[in-house]
Amino acid sequence: MGNHIHPSVFKVSQKLRSGRLNQTPKLVWFTGLSGSGKSTLANAVETRLFDNGFLTYLLDGDNVRAGLNKDLGFTEKDRIENIRRIAEVSNLFLDAGLLVFSAFISPYRSERAMIAELVGNENFIEVFVDCPLEICEERDVKGLYQKARAGEIKNFTGIDSPYEAPINPDVHIRSDQEELKESTEKVIFSIIDLISYDL
Repeated sequence: MGNHIHPSVFKVSQKLRSGRLNQTPKLVWFTGLSGSGKSTLANAVETRLFDNGFLTYLLDGDNVRAGLNKDLGFTEKDRIENIRRIAEVSNLFLDAGLLVFSAFISPYRSERAMIAELVGNENFIEVFVDCPLEICEERDVKGLYQKARAGEIKNFTGIDSPYEAPINPDVHIRSDQEELKESTEKVIFSIIDLISYDL
């Protein structure tokens, strides 16, 4: 941080916002290959919790790249910057007292560790949406794997760019073996005590 930057401290704190919302803000980070079902699961979990009174926000790869990060490409450097910006936005939402869901490939362990450090390890919940590459390719609803195999997309995770699976995720989902309802309940069961407001 430069010598001329001095963040302000305001009277309305995260604790006050959390108390008003009656929830404990957390960042629930869904990581996995393209086509693994990250966004579908994040959407299902958010919907269930929102319907049960939690105030939430969902960040998704394509949506963020359509606006905030539309200036970034898919080189390793740009992908890391993409995740860094998302982490900063997530942190602002946490400060607002929200329960944040982020669904991004985020292929590198180091960048996921950076996110956890930025928002605080106690506020970061890692959900690994695990699905074999061949199943993700079979799904390929956006046609991205086909384009990557044809050389039309470079640096595509799982094809010509690596994915580093979480070693010890907070929640491990096997989306090729579980129904969406089962996976949704597994995530909610794992986080519900963490997001309930604690005086």
